[in-house]
Amino acid sequence: MALNLIKLCVGCESVEDLEEWIAMRLDQRRRAREPVEQWHTTRMVPTRRTELLDGGSLYWVIKGSVQCRQTLLDVRPFVDDEGISRCHLVLHPEVVRTDWQPRRAFQGWRYLKPNEAPADLGSARAEIAAMPPKLRQELAELGLL
Repeated sequence: MALNLIKLCVGCESVEDLEEWIAMRLDQRRRAREPVEQWHTTRMVPTRRTELLDGGSLYWVIKGSVQCRQTLLDVRPFVDDEGISRCHLVLHPEVVRTDWQPRRAFQGWRYLKPNEAPADLGSARAEIAAMPPKLRQELAELGLL
């Protein structure tokens, strides 16, 4: 069974913001003739790499709720220019919307067991994803999403 990660999506107001940022970064890499892949840099390297890469995802907390996920493709440790160990979490660029799940703020990332992860919205609940972000936020705060 795949293991997941959960992380705050700092600086994003909505899933749409995250999608725009991903598209911008991929375009920058294309224009710079760099490998066109998306990753998130983190300081701590997950030790359970095999479990994460067995179908795991990175779940994003946006404005106090898990709202979406991206499939993990690789975990690449490296040492930066200042000699600090870091890690690239290589992600599939497609953002999959999930049920909203409230989460308190935390630092770094955490492991997220499959049974604790919110379900994908899927096509049957596409109308929720089509709602304006503010309306989704208010409904989630009321416990209606």
